[in-house]
Amino acid sequence: MPLLSVSDLRTHFHTRNGVVRAVDGVSFSVERGETLGIVGESGSGKSVTCYSIMGLLPMPPARIEGGSAQFDGTDLLRCSPAEARAIRGKRVAMIFQDPMTSLNPYMRIGDQLIEPLLIHEKISRAEALARALAMLDSVGINDAAKRLPLYPHEFSGGMRQRVMIAMALITKPELLIADEPTTALDVTVQAQILELIRKMQRELGMAVIFITHDLGVVSGLCDRVQVMYAGRIVETTGTRTLFHSPRHPYTRALQRSIPSLQPKGTELYTIAGLPPDLSKPLPGCAFAPRCEFAADRCRTGIPALAPLSPDHTHACLRVQAGEL
Repeated sequence: MPLLSVSDLRTHFHTRNGVVRAVDGVSFSVERGETLGIVGESGSGKSVTCYSIMGLLPMPPARIEGGSAQFDGTDLLRCSPAEARAIRGKRVAMIFQDPMTSLNPYMRIGDQLIEPLLIHEKISRAEALARALAMLDSVGINDAAKRLPLYPHEFSGGMRQRVMIAMALITKPELLIADEPTTALDVTVQAQILELIRKMQRELGMAVIFITHDLGVVSGLCDRVQVMYAGRIVETTGTRTLFHSPRHPYTRALQRSIPSLQPKGTELYTIAGLPPDLSKPLPGCAFAPRCEFAADRCRTGIPALAPLSPDHTHACLRVQAGEL
């Protein structure tokens, strides 16, 4: 039985300009100890999917229109606030994209680190501080004892991200959701953060959902990948299969956009056009206006995910018809 099973999740934002269908029928599962990558351009619904699961969206304007998110037998979308608080931050933890806005600027780092322990494990402050010190050491922050009394603005960007990871892992969660944790970091620090997540996953045996727009990061970290576009999943398969035989044109376009995979001296590839406006109806395949392989029926028929093999599904009408 999967640790997390999401079925037909639909999250819409009700705004003055209309209803934005940010997540529109997403289903996936995550096994214990597995790393699932969720990739796609900005605005594809990656973060909203996980914020919906965590119950962190402001309502209104957001509204969960349908679906379920079963975590070890508990539906996170329908459980009581008390049940959600008992799971969130203890059994399910999240690393947010921007550590500067996620950390409280008025609280010392030590107080923010021990807060989950004091809430969920009811231990003494002294014991919590000892665990916070050990966790800062484990995430590679030097002179951790001297840094516990400091405030977030006294840390560099890479150090703040390490603090966010320490906060997420200090309760030893069963599921870690990492929302683009390396986006604002330089390449060296990014590699250190990714290795740290792998190391902690091996030690704790936790499942990881890794949200990113960087397929290069996914290649060395994830077991499976699901590609999202316009609030829907367009392809999902194992990481090796995705890189060696992608089937959906959007997945192929994302791969062609990786600079390191292009021959030296050639012009960098970019995907033409812009992502669609999700507040307006999408009559056919959402990627059709930007797709070089689109046919007339792609603009009228909404493609459903179809299995190519037991562990590979995609939502392209022309591939399903054997034309590509």
